[in-house]
Amino acid sequence: MIVAKSKSGLVTIVIHVLIWVAFALILFFFQPLTWNIVVPYQFWVKNGIVVSLLVIAYYFNSSVLVPKLLLKNRTSIYLLIIISVAVIIVMANNYSDQWLNIPQLMGAAFHKSGPPKHHNRNNEFDIFMIVTTALVIGISTSITTIQKWQHDKQLHQDLEQDRVSSELSFLKAQINPHFFFNTLNNIYALTLVNADTSRKAIHQLSRMMRYVLYDTQNAIPQLSQEIAFIKDYISLMQLRLTDVVKINLTTPATLKDMAVAPMIFLPFVENAFKHGVSATQPSNIDINVSQQNTTIELKISNNIIKEQNNNLEAGSGIGLNNTRRRLDLLYPGKYTLVIDENTVTNTYSVHLTLDLS
Repeated sequence: MIVAKSKSGLVTIVIHVLIWVAFALILFFFQPLTWNIVVPYQFWVKNGIVVSLLVIAYYFNSSVLVPKLLLKNRTSIYLLIIISVAVIIVMANNYSDQWLNIPQLMGAAFHKSGPPKHHNRNNEFDIFMIVTTALVIGISTSITTIQKWQHDKQLHQDLEQDRVSSELSFLKAQINPHFFFNTLNNIYALTLVNADTSRKAIHQLSRMMRYVLYDTQNAIPQLSQEIAFIKDYISLMQLRLTDVVKINLTTPATLKDMAVAPMIFLPFVENAFKHGVSATQPSNIDINVSQQNTTIELKISNNIIKEQNNNLEAGSGIGLNNTRRRLDLLYPGKYTLVIDENTVTNTYSVHLTLDLS
C-alpha cells in the first residue's frame, strides 16, 4: 500500500513538471524564437524568474488560499490576496526588466534586425503578464476546487458504504440466530419423539451452520449453494412433518451459477413452514425457483393454518423485515417483492423477482 502511494505521488510530480515545462515553452520561450533576432540571455533569465513566480502563485493558491479562505467562505480576503499576488507578479516582471536592462537589450536586438514593429512592447508585456497570471490562478482555483469536491464525494461514498456494510452485517447477525433458534426448536421437538431422527437432524444442521458461519464469510455464495441450502432446510423440516403436509419444490433443471446474497431466500421459505404447516390439518407448500438469464424468480404459496397467527406480517418476526431491508441495500431498483395474504382462498403467497446482473 505504501509503495503504491509513493509511486502514485511520483507520477503526479512528473505530470506537474511536464505540464509546467510545456506551459513555459509555449508562452515564454517559443514565441521569442520566432522573432528572428538574437535574444539576449538576460531575457531568458527574466522569463525564468516569471515562470518561477507563476509556479509559486499556483501552488500557494491551491495549497493555502483556496482551502483556507475560498472554501471556508472568506471570499473577500481571498480576492484581496489574489489581486495582491497578481500585482506582485506584474511588478516583479517590470522590476526584472529594469534590473536586467531588458528594454535596451531587446531594443538593440530589434534594431539590428530592422525597424521595430511594436512601439508599445512594454505595455503589451504588462497586459500579457496580467492575463497569464489570471489564467494560472484561475486554473489553480478550478483544479483545487474540483479535487476538493471529488475528495468530499469519495469520502461521502466511503462513509455511506461503511454505513451500508455495518447495517448489512447487523441484519445478517440478526437473521442467523433467528434461523438457528427456530431450527433448534424443531430439533428439540424431534428429540421427544424420535432420537435417531433428531441425531440426523443435528448432523444436517451442523452442515448448514458450517455454510452460514464459514462459507459465506470468506466469499460471496453462488446461486447453486443457496438453492442447496434451501433444499437442506426443507429436508430438515420434513423430518418432523406428517404425511398431511405436502411440499413441492421446483428448481431449474439447468442452472446458470452467479453470485447472490447469502440467505436471501431463506426467510420466505422459513415463513411458509412457520405459518403453513399443521400436525393435523392438510396443508401444502409450493416453492418454485426459476431462472431467465440473470433474473431469478422465487414463488412460494402455502395454506394459512387457522391455528397459527393469521396476521402473517406481524407474526413473521425479524426474518421478512430484515430481508426487505437487505434487498433494499443490496439490490436497489433490481427487485420486486409481492406478498399477498388471501383470506378468501386461505392462501399466502410470495413472489420475488431478483436481477442478479
